[in-house]
Amino acid sequence: MQLEILTSAEEIFRYSKEVMTTMGEWELIGLTAKKLEPTSTIDDSGHYVELRFFVTVRRRATLYVVNLLIPSCFLITVDLFSFMLPPKDVDRSLFKMTLILGYTVFLIIMNDLLPITGETIPLLNVFLSLCLGLMVASLLETILITNLMCGSTHYSPVPRWIRVLVLQILGKLVRLPPKPRVKKDTVFQNPAVLEILEMKFASPVAEDSEAPEEKGPLCEDEALQELKNLSSDLQAVRLQVEQQLNGSPSSEEWIQVGSVIDRLLFILYILFITVSFITIIIIWVIFYNNP
Repeated sequence: MQLEILTSAEEIFRYSKEVMTTMGEWELIGLTAKKLEPTSTIDDSGHYVELRFFVTVRRRATLYVVNLLIPSCFLITVDLFSFMLPPKDVDRSLFKMTLILGYTVFLIIMNDLLPITGETIPLLNVFLSLCLGLMVASLLETILITNLMCGSTHYSPVPRWIRVLVLQILGKLVRLPPKPRVKKDTVFQNPAVLEILEMKFASPVAEDSEAPEEKGPLCEDEALQELKNLSSDLQAVRLQVEQQLNGSPSSEEWIQVGSVIDRLLFILYILFITVSFITIIIIWVIFYNNP
């Protein structure tokens, strides 16, 4: 039997696109035809002609962009802006855990839309895995920062190399210079501290001034002992007020270290997301235009 291609491949391709019914997920982008030379049968009883048609199709990207890529970008953006929550006042880790849980449920629901994996991993699966990995890394960073800021009272003083590297070098790099320490003499210039001291020592002074004639003059030794007791009480109140206002020096330094690391990882998170998304977009455009 002799077979011939009476219609050109271009006309067949144009007609196929007009009558193609599966216009949802797949797109017909190419069709070629080729006639091979007559070939002998297995038992050498005759010859036959072989016609081969090469059809090229690709998946439509609109379905995945709308249902998978855009929601993933929204969730990554929310996770990025969660760095603006103060870790000392807001439970940032709980917010990120809720976000990761919601994204995991989203991937489970949309699992049927993912392309079937073959010898190579689809680029879409790489993108979704990257988004999930970034959220997990963000949660680990939040746990570290929260531990530094809330549990620093039990830590030893900050080592010198951490103070120099983080507070002085990285702090200037991320625009968070180290805060100057408050001098002890300036604590009593605070109106709140002065009010506390007046409330503590006003009543004994008032009682002594009520009947100065009845008590009479105190002897010199009793006056000296009274001044010593007053000085010890004053020092105790001073130390207590300083701890309430400023906290311990080591705790304050650890909080500054946590703030610098949080700002640095926030900047690195932005850079990594930007570079990763631009790289994936470039690879996608190259493969989409050259199937």
